[in-house]
Amino acid sequence: MNNKLFVGNLDYTLTDADLEKAFSKFGTVLEAKVITDMQSRRSKGFGFVTFEKAEDAAEAIKELNEKELNGRKIFVSEARSKDRE
Repeated sequence: MNNKLFVGNLDYTLTDADLEKAFSKFGTVLEAKVITDMQSRRSKGFGFVTFEKAEDAAEAIKELNEKELNGRKIFVSEARSKDRE
């Protein structure tokens, strides 16, 4: 299990701090990042959360996947590395 999670279907007003707050109850969050468009700076509706421990990430998936955050059902899964070949 990876300690980095993909979080999809985020509310477009959600900030990095909001994302960290939502996930921090499951363990130490090293980084929480909402991905934004480079030009407009607006949220793309997804982000990544990195935990200190993989078991905390697993617990967050179990507890938050398909749950509501800021009025939207979010999807939480293990982040997969982008294949750059």
